[in-house]
Amino acid sequence: VQLQASGGGLVQAGGSLRLSCAASGRTLSRYTRAWFRQAPGKEREFVAGYFRSGSNTYYADSVKGRFTISRDNAKNTVYLQMNSLKPEDTAVYYCAADDSIILSSLRNYRQYDYWGQGTQVTVSS
Repeated sequence: VQLQASGGGLVQAGGSLRLSCAASGRTLSRYTRAWFRQAPGKEREFVAGYFRSGSNTYYADSVKGRFTISRDNAKNTVYLQMNSLKPEDTAVYYCAADDSIILSSLRNYRQYDYWGQGTQVTVSS
């Protein structure tokens, strides 16, 4: 499984970006798919995710109401629409996938086997 993240960039506070995570090598429609981020000097943290093939979405409290995760199974791609961006959203954003994770571990980055290369998001004030 290969994951390719894209869509990062520099944006002013209040702006929007959409990240994409395209998968190849296998169909991931039944995999847990998630976005994490890591700011300099901080631990990688959960941002948003789907658990397996379910339609429920999960978000970190810090992004709830501003970010939206979605997926297109036909394209094997997961998206992260980020609105009302804040300087504290600045980080490298990573997409992740796993086929054996349990729901209670959804937010634990150590449980994921597959990772994209990361895309930088910088929000200026």
